[in-house]
Amino acid sequence: MTEENNQDPEVDLDAKLEEMMLNLRLPDPADLQDEIDGITSSEALAEFEKKHLGKGSSIAGEMRNLGRLPQDQRREAGRRINEVRQAVQGRVNERQEALTVQERAASMAAEGIDVTVDHRQIPIGSLHLIQQVIDEVSDIFTGLGYHVADGPEAELAWYNFDALNTPPDHPGRLESDTMYLDYGKPEDEMLLRAHTSPVQARYMEQNPPPVYIVSPGRAYRNDTIDASHLPVFFQIEGLAVDENIKFSDLKGTLEEFARQFFAPDTVVRLRPHYFPFTEPSAEVDVSCFNCDRGESSCRVCGGSGWLEMLGCGMVDPAVFEAVGYDPDAVTGFAFGMGVERLAMVRHGIDSIRHFIDNDLRFLEQFQG
Repeated sequence: MTEENNQDPEVDLDAKLEEMMLNLRLPDPADLQDEIDGITSSEALAEFEKKHLGKGSSIAGEMRNLGRLPQDQRREAGRRINEVRQAVQGRVNERQEALTVQERAASMAAEGIDVTVDHRQIPIGSLHLIQQVIDEVSDIFTGLGYHVADGPEAELAWYNFDALNTPPDHPGRLESDTMYLDYGKPEDEMLLRAHTSPVQARYMEQNPPPVYIVSPGRAYRNDTIDASHLPVFFQIEGLAVDENIKFSDLKGTLEEFARQFFAPDTVVRLRPHYFPFTEPSAEVDVSCFNCDRGESSCRVCGGSGWLEMLGCGMVDPAVFEAVGYDPDAVTGFAFGMGVERLAMVRHGIDSIRHFIDNDLRFLEQFQG
């Protein structure tokens, strides 16, 4: 009787374990293999893994239910669940490795380099023609011993007009010509500089003579856009102040510039003119570099043989007094030229509008 009582619980335990294993809601890894093999993307495989191994899967549910089983059944049930989970995860990992190889090969095929295809030239940008001219002119004058100076574009009326000996009734001071920013007393009025000459006045205020500078930069005037005028344009002005500077020094300097910028045989002609800040003053023409001086068919000079280039003159003593220089101790000359004008003459450009149209067909002709 004792033996029978000892055997009954063991028989009952085996029966319960068998019943429990049958009742576990676990997938058969072998049954999932065909579905796994049919997956063709990593995204679809991730969805499969979430369905069968994620938090909402039957495997995860059975793991959570282990705590409800009797103590003597938990270990065996847990072992079986882990076997199924590891088997399914292993098959998923094998498929992922295969998909990774396939996807990488497809990506390389799509992005690969075909060495038989003609290479394409990637466009390379270049300096605008205006900047090229500014750099070249600056290089010429630095080679002659000048320094490049800069100053503000929003300027006081004092430096733009008064310090340059421009009288209060000069037409250039009218709103029709000058872009004012703020009105007030003459010493407080602000405007967009009408030329780069204020740089010369500021430089002389801050530096004793001798002075040899060029000042390139933007200038602003209330001009209507046409073939030869823009409201915003570029200038390069020069100033030389020292003891015993003569008009012949000015002419020689401009001749050297013209020969370097245009052609070695360029001739310079000076015509009397008037500027408030220089006396005497002159307009400067250079001989046409495109023809033998006077060919009627020349598209550059129109048959005149001469090209109007810039204005210049000896610095008026009133300008020296305004900046604190002694006009009895020093003399000097100044000159100013339009950068667009230089470029138009040199390259035969018929309209200043081309510089602001941003037309690549025009700009690409002057890639440096």
